[in-house]
Amino acid sequence: MNDPLRIYHYLTLSRARVLDAARPLTPDQHSQVFPIGFGTLLRTLTHVMMCEWMYARRIERTTLPPYSHWPYHDETPPPLGTLIAAWAEQAEHTRRTIAAVTDWQAPIEYRIPIPGTEDPGEKPQIITATAADIFTQLALHEVHHRAQAINMLRQLGATVGDIDFNGYMYQRRDA
Repeated sequence: MNDPLRIYHYLTLSRARVLDAARPLTPDQHSQVFPIGFGTLLRTLTHVMMCEWMYARRIERTTLPPYSHWPYHDETPPPLGTLIAAWAEQAEHTRRTIAAVTDWQAPIEYRIPIPGTEDPGEKPQIITATAADIFTQLALHEVHHRAQAINMLRQLGATVGDIDFNGYMYQRRDA
């Protein structure tokens, strides 16, 4: 596995480009409905931040509270400015969490659904994954939904530009 802190650094750099493209848009544009992602730009971005919060806590082996007690919910997203500030705080927490991992292959178990959130008839399960697995999910989950957000931004007339890993993270020099 590549250096998780380096991969996370890339995620924050590319995320900043997406958030910067969203800043000049109006609240109505942030809430415009699209047939992709979580339906709106703001709900999609909130979902990614909310899941990063969850994945970081799973890596830490922290028992998650019931969903109703989570700090953010994609079905009721905060205004973009609040989201950006909260995600900056979350990013610092995630960096510390990643830096603290000493064994990326040790099994981590957690229960889904979280107690108190089950639908009637839903069968709880115990999931076993490693910190490496959960971090991979965190990274790929963001990339997946970031593509949806970029699609929405383009339809709203905003551009993000090139955010490929190699453009941000490969060393370059004049030949």
